[in-house]
Amino acid sequence: MNLQRIVVIGAGTMGSGIAQWFAQQMCSVELVDTSEEQLKKALAGIHSSWDKLVEKEKLTSCQVNQMKKLFEIKTLDQVSKNTDLVIEAIIENLEIKKELFKKLDAYFSPHTIIASNTSSFPISEMATAVSPERKSRFIGLHFFNPATIMKLVEVIKGQETDSKLCEDLYQWFDSKEKKPALSKDSPGFIVNRVARNFYGEPLRIVETDDEVKMKEVDRILKEVGGFKMGPFELMDLIGIDVNYSVTCSVWEAYNKEARFAPHALQKQMVEEKRFGRKNKRGFYKYD
Repeated sequence: MNLQRIVVIGAGTMGSGIAQWFAQQMCSVELVDTSEEQLKKALAGIHSSWDKLVEKEKLTSCQVNQMKKLFEIKTLDQVSKNTDLVIEAIIENLEIKKELFKKLDAYFSPHTIIASNTSSFPISEMATAVSPERKSRFIGLHFFNPATIMKLVEVIKGQETDSKLCEDLYQWFDSKEKKPALSKDSPGFIVNRVARNFYGEPLRIVETDDEVKMKEVDRILKEVGGFKMGPFELMDLIGIDVNYSVTCSVWEAYNKEARFAPHALQKQMVEEKRFGRKNKRGFYKYD
């Protein structure tokens, strides 16, 4: 497999991170969003990140200049139809995603791989939006935030996804020092299914918006459990709104099993627009 031309749909936190990582592999990357403002914000953030890496001597200025040349922001009708891989990284809404996949299927060349970065929706269900000819090249590629740092990528085979495509992508990511994991097409896949209890039980322990209890739970799980981050720190990093949305999706997919149930405190945080690090206020405050 030789991935050279990449299109990422969605210039939010995940989409921007995925696009940046591919550019750092010296792939030609086109980042797409319906919002021009969001695209400009994403581009500025990525350029700033690269400049800081040069300052820290983790990248050379020559490398970064090449990455900047390879990276473009565009609208969907401006991107190359002959791209190798398109990754959808938009809002976690099944119907909106399926509507997008219909457009992508009609727009891109037959050889183009179409992938979703969904954290919870079944790949086979989303594949119903594309043509029979495209289904074998429709796959799940679930990255983790921040995509430039987190090694894991879940490679999810839909019912009609070509098995060799999964194996080839696994090998490609492995060669780029990611840690790919082949996952079956089940709600939440591997990590988000297991992680529901990592978040849910601590929420049930603290019960209310009590920062002292949250710090204690985070401390114990790090010092005793060996985790690099506690659950409340991690939810703040991921985004409480994103975490809550995934929790609801997995809960619904498992017929509202109690162990997957969202907690009232998560909902409260979202309603109060306390999303975590991205807007400086979540379970903790950030300067």
